[in-house]
Amino acid sequence: MLFYIKTLLIFTAACFISFDTVAQPNAVPKPRHSFVVIAHRGAHVSYPENTLEAYQQAINIGADYVEIDLRTTKDSALVSMHDGSVNRMTSGQGQIKDMLLTDLKQLAIKYNESQVKGVYRIPTFEEILKLCKNRIYIYIDFKDASVMQTMKVLKQYDMENQVIVYINSLAQLQEWKKIAPNMPLMLSLPKSANSAAGFKAFVQQYAPSLLDGDWLEYNEEILNAASKQGIPVWPDIQSKDEDQQWSKAISKGFKGLQTDQPEALIKFLQVKGLR
Repeated sequence: MLFYIKTLLIFTAACFISFDTVAQPNAVPKPRHSFVVIAHRGAHVSYPENTLEAYQQAINIGADYVEIDLRTTKDSALVSMHDGSVNRMTSGQGQIKDMLLTDLKQLAIKYNESQVKGVYRIPTFEEILKLCKNRIYIYIDFKDASVMQTMKVLKQYDMENQVIVYINSLAQLQEWKKIAPNMPLMLSLPKSANSAAGFKAFVQQYAPSLLDGDWLEYNEEILNAASKQGIPVWPDIQSKDEDQQWSKAISKGFKGLQTDQPEALIKFLQVKGLR
């Protein structure tokens, strides 16, 4: 989320959408802890990002959510990979949307020298659901996939109530609200909403169930407004020196963070008596 989505068209396109009544946020899965830890692309300090092993490690350390990046293959299979291509993370080359699942499954995911050596493969959405069901919630960064197909698989595993969905475009928002009106959707905070009046209009128009974005984008006024509306704010704090920023973020009033260092953050929270 931190790298690509801060200029969402959602709020700027507000004039093109209207509702007969003010929309209401959908219920979010009940957190297991008072402070929510989201493992960005899994616990990828020890294992390659967006692998089953990284997701399993997130479960092992007690994270509340694992963040995945959902994409669609040429033959309509759902897989998790952050990039649109396999170039950076695997032994292969090409765009996921142009490749068959059988071909993707043959690719080896790369690991770095600080990660556990092994053979890692691109996981399917079904494999992720099987691993995570009733063990950890799933934060779906909806990169490039079919809402209909995603919901079909979620219903197959009876997991509609164990996920939240991060929205990347106005088109995605419209499709999710049409096909799965009860799904809790997460949006980034547009610059237009950085005032009490702007925030109120944004929430009334789009009814986000949760908010994301860079933690530095939020001020006390907006956090208080979100709290009054009952909207959790779980921003991104991913950076090499993020551990030096945790105290500031917590003192600002956040009740959840998406992190690249979930295990260290959990230990930090435990020391502070927040977990």
